[in-house]
Amino acid sequence: MRDSVWKWQLVDDIRQIDAATWDDVMQPDTPFNCHSFLCALEQSGCASADSGWLPMHLVLYQQDELVAVLPLYRKLHSYGEYVFDWAWADAYERYQLAYYPKLVTAMPFTPATGVRLGIKQGVDRQTVFSLIIQVLQSELVEHSSWHGLFMTEAESLEWQQASLQPATMRASTDAPTQQARLLPRQGCQYHWHNRQYQSFDDFLEQLTSSKRKNIRKERRQVAEWDYRWRSGSEISAAVWQRFFLCYRMTYLKRSGHGGYLNQAFFQSLSEFMADSVKLLLVCAHGDEDAQAVACALYFHAPDSDTLYGRYWGCLEEYDGLHFETCYYRGIDYCITHQLACFNAGAQGEHKVLRGFEPVITYSWHLIAEPAFEQAISEFCQAEIKQNQTYMLQLVAALPYKQTAS
Repeated sequence: MRDSVWKWQLVDDIRQIDAATWDDVMQPDTPFNCHSFLCALEQSGCASADSGWLPMHLVLYQQDELVAVLPLYRKLHSYGEYVFDWAWADAYERYQLAYYPKLVTAMPFTPATGVRLGIKQGVDRQTVFSLIIQVLQSELVEHSSWHGLFMTEAESLEWQQASLQPATMRASTDAPTQQARLLPRQGCQYHWHNRQYQSFDDFLEQLTSSKRKNIRKERRQVAEWDYRWRSGSEISAAVWQRFFLCYRMTYLKRSGHGGYLNQAFFQSLSEFMADSVKLLLVCAHGDEDAQAVACALYFHAPDSDTLYGRYWGCLEEYDGLHFETCYYRGIDYCITHQLACFNAGAQGEHKVLRGFEPVITYSWHLIAEPAFEQAISEFCQAEIKQNQTYMLQLVAALPYKQTAS
């Protein structure tokens, strides 16, 4: 797809794209699709060929002006995505077909909904979506599939609309003649919504009596600890080292490996994203920050109405400390700072009983192999129906006196 108007490029290092230009085009709606977060992942080696996340960011030019960017990675596995396709890979293997490498548009290791395709203001969005789809289809010559994960609902609709438009040009002479269709997929996360609560007790008053009592009991169990919020510029190398120890030990206990991210990445956040990083330390009274027994890493970008809870770790297990550090302190932060939403990460049905509500997550997929495309399409449609039923059950289980709307 190269003519006198449009051309595209794959970039294997985000530093080749000017940071201000990336952010101007992307207009980041989360801390995770901004240039600085992705750069921190790449420079630390967390998103690299060695980790199985080879950057191949797609850049679109109009009359030699950069007008669109799509984060893109060549994947050699399915780790760190949180939209699970292991069953698809297993099916390919049974038929002796290669599922890897594949292409993924996502924020590595970060299951947070946000804009995926950044388009410069004033450029025709429908045209850009259509052209980007054609480029991705052409890349299926060398990849089994493309997966766009955790899109916003509005952007998901734009992908759908663009997929229905006829192709305006071939992305390359190598593009397959039978073009893969975009297949929708849905999942579920649990987010807490602030309904103009004035205090944590004000929030609790909206819950049923039994749930309110349970949360108060959980909080009393760990009330003796000293909880300290630190912003990015306040976090020393020693504190980051302590956080990384907590993070790594907790990963080892739960999954048998030390986590996807390294200490260099976390420490770089104080340089790259000081204004967005919020680290919650749990200490004994009188201890230094670097003696914390547990830590939770949050992100809250300036001018954003959402708090993101991302990584947690502890040196010893204490009843109720995870709920307090990762959920209740986050809720309290949102109320104090008048934030609208708290996204505490993927999975965790236990969040529902603590006031987190189910929300739909959206992804789109291109499958190169026609025989598997049909089977995966049927799988996704069945999964969407199951997800709808599941979410209705979760709504019925919400602890509010009257179901929140």
